[in-house]
Parts: sequence; structure tokens; C-alpha cells
Amino acid sequence: MSDYVARLRALVGTTPLHMPTACVVVHDTEGRLLLVRKADSDLWSVPGGAVEPGERPEEAARREALEETGLEVAVTGLHAALGGDRCRTVYPNGDVLVYVAIVYRAVVVGGRERADGEEVSELGWFSPEALGGLGREGFVDLLIDEGLLTVS
Repeated sequence: MSDYVARLRALVGTTPLHMPTACVVVHDTEGRLLLVRKADSDLWSVPGGAVEPGERPEEAARREALEETGLEVAVTGLHAALGGDRCRTVYPNGDVLVYVAIVYRAVVVGGRERADGEEVSELGWFSPEALGGLGREGFVDLLIDEGLLTVS
């Protein structure tokens, strides 16, 4: 939890917070998708996280990708903006967040693959055929349902 969210939580308790987030959908030259296994849920998702106060969403997407995966990415375009009930998360401590997610397409331009060991326990590249059998976060299902990711 960022200092910003911690300060808000001190004021509002577990009341739902609307949180701007940014993430990246990254494919390699073989068409595989970069996913990260979230340490808290053990489920796979796309790299991303909260947009900090004063930060541009595109900057947040690049920062989160680097923090979580060790990879530098270049944003190649806006993929989607998503929100609503399917972006609602209730944490084990009762905190409720409702995300408005800005989803970017991106490519790897540098860095070295490594999971951060805090938020992300593992990362991997997955073909569309492999996505169907993965334990994945609901946000990935939303991306699939919206036609933003392909599952074979």
C-alpha cells in the first residue's frame, strides 16, 4: 500500500476508494503475453498498479512494469479504459478498492527479467493457448471478455 493510500485509509477506513490504475499488455515477437504472478493472490495478471498523485498514467504503467518485472517497456498505444463492478477488489483486511484501469499496449525495450519478490513472485510469457488453463485474476478475465486478449 502506498503512503498516499495509507493516508486515505486512515481517514475513511474500509470505505470503497476509486483508484486510478495503469497496466501494460506486452507481447513478444512470438505472440506470447507477459504475465506476472501476484504474490498476495498467487494468480496471474498483467503488470500494473496505482497511478500516484501527480503521475501521468503512461508513466505509471512504465514504472509498474519496471518495478514488477525488471523490464523497461515503451508504450505503443492506448488499449482500453476499464472500470465498473468487475474492477472492484476486497482485500483480506476489508479494504475495498474500485479501479479505473488505463490499459496500454507496450513492447520491451530493455532491462532484465526478474520478479520483484514483493508484489510479484514470478513472471512468464504465455501463448494464447496457455491462458485458458492459468489461475488468473478477474481483471485478466475482464480483458479477455472485452476482446482485449485472445484465449485459444
